[in-house]
Amino acid sequence: MFHKEGTQSILLGTIFTAVVLLLSDNFIDTNWIKMAIQIATLLLLIIILQFFRNPKRTVIINENYILAPVDGKVVVIEEVVESEYFKDKRLQISIFMSPINVHVTRYGLSGIVKFSKYHPGKFLVAWHPKASEENERTTVVIENKTFGEILYRQIAGALARRIVNYAEEGMQVIQGTDAGFIKFGSRVDIFLPLGTQVNVVLNQKAIGGKTIIATK
Repeated sequence: MFHKEGTQSILLGTIFTAVVLLLSDNFIDTNWIKMAIQIATLLLLIIILQFFRNPKRTVIINENYILAPVDGKVVVIEEVVESEYFKDKRLQISIFMSPINVHVTRYGLSGIVKFSKYHPGKFLVAWHPKASEENERTTVVIENKTFGEILYRQIAGALARRIVNYAEEGMQVIQGTDAGFIKFGSRVDIFLPLGTQVNVVLNQKAIGGKTIIATK
């Protein structure tokens, strides 16, 4: 199963692969060169297909849990000052996605979208300390009856060139459902109230819609 945001890339990749295979088969006589080109082209198509995969996941909705919004590795757990929306101290958890991770963004909890904003910016590597403030990013705040307001931020990385965000202010969203997509390497920051119980550790692998990252 593939994400709808990959439709154009998959179509173009398939057409490109078919054209290269056809042309190489008809116009290249040296077998090893022909084979090398065909294998490289097929590998490129496989990479595109795996990047846009969208595995079906059964989510057990629980108001007392915050689920990981994306697949990846937990790279930050610390208290910080969130300066865009809350303008006070929050507990930040950051998950880094490599190009081989599933890049679907899912809502980590149910609630009402109170804030949603896109910021154009740079394309620093996603683990850079300033990436959260200087890179292309989107900021979304969801109000939940158990946790209050929770902010998550999709951040483009050095390879990412497009962030897709489905959250709009006033929307009622459901935990585990599709919230967007980030193309080609990125990071998601989650900002929680101080005192929230964290259920992950640094360098832990997180699975979007499955891993419980915090509880009340």
